[in-house]
Amino acid sequence: MSEQSKVQSPDQNKEQKNGAQTPLIEVRNITKMYGDLAANKDVSLAINEGEIHALLGENGAGKSTLVKIIYGSLQPTSGEVYWQGEKITIANPAAARQLGVGMVFQHFSLFDALTVAENIALALPGKLDLPKLSEKIARVSVEYGLPLIPTALVADLSVGERQRIEIVRCLLQEPKLLIMDEPTAVLTPQEADQLFETLHRLSSEGCAVLYISHRLDEIQRLCHNATILRHGKVVATCDPQEETAASLARLMVGADVHEIKAKSAALTGETILSIKQLSLPADGPFSVALKNINLDVRGGEIVAIAGVAGNGQGELFDALSGEKLSQAEQVVLISGTEVGRQNIIARRKLGAAFVPEERLGHGAVPEFSLTDNVVLTRYATGDNVVSKGMIDTAIAATIQTSISTEFDVRKSGPNPEARSLSGGNLQKFVVGRELDRSPSLLIVNQPTWGVDAGAAALIRQALIDLAASGSAVLVISQDLDEIFEIADQIAVISRGQLSRVVPASELSLEEIGLMMAGSHENDDETSADTSSGASLAQEANQ
Repeated sequence: MSEQSKVQSPDQNKEQKNGAQTPLIEVRNITKMYGDLAANKDVSLAINEGEIHALLGENGAGKSTLVKIIYGSLQPTSGEVYWQGEKITIANPAAARQLGVGMVFQHFSLFDALTVAENIALALPGKLDLPKLSEKIARVSVEYGLPLIPTALVADLSVGERQRIEIVRCLLQEPKLLIMDEPTAVLTPQEADQLFETLHRLSSEGCAVLYISHRLDEIQRLCHNATILRHGKVVATCDPQEETAASLARLMVGADVHEIKAKSAALTGETILSIKQLSLPADGPFSVALKNINLDVRGGEIVAIAGVAGNGQGELFDALSGEKLSQAEQVVLISGTEVGRQNIIARRKLGAAFVPEERLGHGAVPEFSLTDNVVLTRYATGDNVVSKGMIDTAIAATIQTSISTEFDVRKSGPNPEARSLSGGNLQKFVVGRELDRSPSLLIVNQPTWGVDAGAAALIRQALIDLAASGSAVLVISQDLDEIFEIADQIAVISRGQLSRVVPASELSLEEIGLMMAGSHENDDETSADTSSGASLAQEANQ
C-alpha cells in the first residue's frame, strides 16, 4: 500500500481535487505536549473543499487532541494552522464557528426540558426571533433529509432525532468544515443510511467533512481520504476505498488485529439468569419505564439486547445489577435464587459480574488508582482482597497487574489513577476486572463503546471465551456488527419493551433496524414467551 494521499472525490469534484488546489484547512507539524507526553507530534493534515476525510487511530492515538485544536478547544504547543491558505490562530470554539467550522460531538449537548428550536437558538449568536428560527429549522431540516419538529420537546425524541438537532444546528451556521465524532454509534442502520446521504449532499455542495469512526466499513463506504494516527503521529494517508477493513485496522494498530474465533457449537446449560414480568416505573421525567420484561439466559450462550440508546437499556442494567430494586424478589433469579430485592453485593456473591455503560464515574472512580478500583468490586467476592476488615493491598495490586497484562491495558505507570487512562484502555480494565473472577453470569452494557478495533476484538473474544467456558453472558449493545459477531440469541428493546429472543442466524441488519425503531411495541405477546420460535423477521414485516 502506498502511503501517499490518494483522494477519491465525487465526479463533479475530481478534477478540482486532483489539481493544485489550496486546502480549505491545513495543519502543519502540530505538536501538543502534556508534560513529557506528546499527545500529537508533528501532525500534518490537509482537507479540501467537498472532501470527506477520515481520521483514524486507536484510543489514545491523538485524534481527540487534534480535533480540539482544529475546533479551538485546545492550543497547540507548536505547529501552524492554515485556513484557505492563510495562517490563523483559532482561539476558541466561538472563533472556529465564526470561521466556518462546525462540530457534532459524540455525546450530545442538549437540554431535555427545552424544545428543538430553543436548543438550537442557544448555539446561535445574537438575538433571535424564535418563530422565524423555527420556520428555518423546519425548512433546512427537510431539505437535508433530517426532518425536525421545532416545537418538539427534546426529552420526547429518539437518539437519532437528537443527532439531527446537532447536525441542523451546525448547518444553520453554514459551516465550510463539519467535524463528526462517531456519528453512527447511536443510529439504526436506516438512520445511518440517511446520514450518509446527507453527508454526500454536503460534500457535493463544497462542505468538507472530517469524519471520526471506529466502524471501518463506514470509512470505506463514505470517505475519500484517510489520515491514520498512531501514538500521536501520522503513520499513513490512504484512499480507504482501495483498502480493506483489515488493512485499515493494521495501519491503526501497527499489527494484525486479533481475528475473533467463534466458540464451537455446544449444548447450553441450565438457566443462570431468569427475568419474569419485570416492570419498573420511570424514576424521573427523562427516564424510561420497563414493561413486562421476560428473558432467560443459559450457561454457555451469549444473549444480546439491541436497541437505540435511551430506550431502557440503562434502567434494565440497573434492575439486573441490583442498583435499582425490583417490585418483588421472584422477578429476577440468578442460578435459581430470587434476588429481585437484593443489592449488587448479594448478586456478586452468587457469581454475577457487571460492567456498566459509563466506565469513568460508574465503572471506576476517576481519582482512585487502578488497584483501589479493584478493591471496590472485589472486597466481598471471596478473593481475599479484604480479610477481617483489613484491605490487603498486595493481593489487590497483584490482581490489578494481572488484569493489565492479560487485557493489554496501556498506562503511564504501574498503578495510575483511572482517569489517566484513555477510554479504550479503561474499558479493557473494567471488563477485565470482572472477567478475572470467571463469573457464572456476566451482564455488560455497551462492551466496546468508543473503543478501537484492536481493543474491541480483544473484549469480544473474551466474552465469547467466557460463554464457551459455561458462563451465561448478557450483552446490551447498540453496535449491530458486534451483536452479530458474538451473539447466539438476539432481542431488541424499544421504549422499555423487550421483543422475543430469536437465534442470531434468523435475523438481518434490516430486520433488527425495524425492531429498534419500535415495530414490536404494543404487541400483546411481546416478552411473553422467550422460548417461542416465532421469527422477529415476521414481526418486523407486519
